[in-house]
Amino acid sequence: MSEVSKKVYVYLENGTFLEANSFGADDTVVGEIVFNTSMSGYQEIMSDPSYAGQFVTFTMPEIGNVGVNDQDMESSKAHAKGMIVRKYQARYSNFRAEESLNAFLIKHNIMGICDIDTRFLTKMIRNEGAMMMVASTSISDKDELKKILENSPRIEDVNYIEQVSTKKAYKHETSTYSYREFEYEAAPTAKANIAVIDFGVKRNILNEIVSAGIGVEVIPNDFSADDLIAKYNDKSIDGVFLSNGPGDPLVLKKEQEQIKKLIVAKIPMFGICLGHQLLSISHGYDTFKLKFGHHGGNHPVKNIKTGLVEITAQNHNYNVPDNIVEIAEVTHTNLFDNTIEGLRYNDSPIFSVQHHPEASPGPKESKYIFSEFLSLIKR
Repeated sequence: MSEVSKKVYVYLENGTFLEANSFGADDTVVGEIVFNTSMSGYQEIMSDPSYAGQFVTFTMPEIGNVGVNDQDMESSKAHAKGMIVRKYQARYSNFRAEESLNAFLIKHNIMGICDIDTRFLTKMIRNEGAMMMVASTSISDKDELKKILENSPRIEDVNYIEQVSTKKAYKHETSTYSYREFEYEAAPTAKANIAVIDFGVKRNILNEIVSAGIGVEVIPNDFSADDLIAKYNDKSIDGVFLSNGPGDPLVLKKEQEQIKKLIVAKIPMFGICLGHQLLSISHGYDTFKLKFGHHGGNHPVKNIKTGLVEITAQNHNYNVPDNIVEIAEVTHTNLFDNTIEGLRYNDSPIFSVQHHPEASPGPKESKYIFSEFLSLIKR
């Protein structure tokens, strides 16, 4: 029996109207459409909080063939608005699989769109930029869908951080997962302790921090800088990590004000993705939106210090401005478009990267950055 349930109708803000098939949840959903070039890791992508508010178009044509399992979740649930694939494979084959992708999407109330020309969509996004769209399994009228889209908030108008951040602080003690032994590796003894500000942190980022020998307490996005400064002064923590997360960093005014206080206090900090962007804004350098963003597990980044090219995982629509070199040294650059991928601030114990150094679902060659954070806070 096929898991493809019914027709779905798609309307994009540039006027494109498409008919396809659906799997997963039935609904009428509005979100921003982006494309992802990863060859694997669709479950990690769908459960990455940074994709909140977005439809993810996969350039990999066959999706669903390895099923899903609890081990590969990057958070407690799926956060994307929906996934768009060329061909959905209902029949999965993997010894680690626990259920089908269709069952997973239904459980998390996420729409799947299939039997659609993803090459056409990807080229359109590349040429015209990321845009808003609406998809419905119940409404087929183009004008009605257009009206729904026009009356819905845009992704930059929504504070998705409040939806994905933890509501209470917790300790994270799990280390990285070994796919050779099929179990979590033993966590090393912590040589330092940090507070992780959760803007939508991925589980494997926390695993990598613990594996580097750092104790982790995850705290909500509505944190108090004064509390963290007090903890730093009494040596309860040795530094602060600013996580990845969804949406436009410029809307996070309260978070920016708290980060400014941490900067003034000279607390060692490390930011990834949204954290990288918030550090730039808090230093007085506003971010800008890229045309179609960087989304995928195969993006080349050059390490300026070593000269080596690292293949990285990426997931962002926003970037820091070039004139930030007035106060920071560029440590990494993106070889696709020469945008800034890493910074080390001149007069503060602070550094950040735009890409994701954790190996989930991307490669492992950037994971040394977590050890660099330990070295920074030990100094």
